[in-house]
Amino acid sequence: MKTFGGKVLFLDRNDINTDEIIPAKYLTENSREALKPYVLEDLKLSGFDAGRDMAGKGAIVTRGNFGCGSSREHAPWALEANGINIVVGESFARIFRQNMYNCGMIACEAAPETLDEIFREFSGADTELEVDTERGELTFISGDRRRSVPFRLADFERALVEAGGWVEYAAQHY
Repeated sequence: MKTFGGKVLFLDRNDINTDEIIPAKYLTENSREALKPYVLEDLKLSGFDAGRDMAGKGAIVTRGNFGCGSSREHAPWALEANGINIVVGESFARIFRQNMYNCGMIACEAAPETLDEIFREFSGADTELEVDTERGELTFISGDRRRSVPFRLADFERALVEAGGWVEYAAQHY
């Protein structure tokens, strides 16, 4: 199983949709890697520059309803091509959330109060996220500050993550 987490990209906004994650004009690309330069290209967020801010990130912390809009696998693919393997938010659009797990990635829900505290304490700082899937724990680290947050994976979500996604899971079980 792959390692989850890494440097955190904070996107402090609700309703980031799939067109902002990967603009529709790039959906004709035929590989995940071809989507890489265009991820979050259309995201309008004060002070955010995708070219500058995506580099070296492994995790996103955001707000509610992440991945709303059109249902497409390209959104998690574009994130994955850029090294993102976990998104932590209050809620996710249903199809986007399932597409994350189908790709062997994690869409982790956290309470709004918890996210408020994480944004207050870590946003704007160089922050690392460690993910322990066995213990069900997210640990945010910045300098000498640490904060652990419990999370839960449903059994089938865990199976998809451990297999590396739906295709790999199906190859092992069918």
